[in-house]
Amino acid sequence: MKQYLLSIYQPDGDPPPPEVLEPVMRDLAALDDELRAAGAWVFAGALHPPGTATVLRQRQGEVLMTDGPFTEGKEHLGGFTVIQAPDLDAALTWGRKLARATTLPVEVRPFHE
Repeated sequence: MKQYLLSIYQPDGDPPPPEVLEPVMRDLAALDDELRAAGAWVFAGALHPPGTATVLRQRQGEVLMTDGPFTEGKEHLGGFTVIQAPDLDAALTWGRKLARATTLPVEVRPFHE
């Protein structure tokens, strides 16, 4: 089976209040259980805010290091799930479920084989 990256993009700023976040986390836990039961789950992770990032960039024979996100934006990569699915249609079905659970945009992208 092919593997797909489901990237979750979230707005910059503070996390939502508990009354908003708790149902999302409950829905994510249910989706995680469903992915595992279907044998589609490979790996998942949540990321710290983009301000905790360090960017390494090769320039003129040296590797420069800067703090913060690679690009400034109103949204950033907040987490991801790696799944295995027989085809893009199946991966998109999981991506739709993840978008519903998180209420956030989700990008579905295949890995090179």
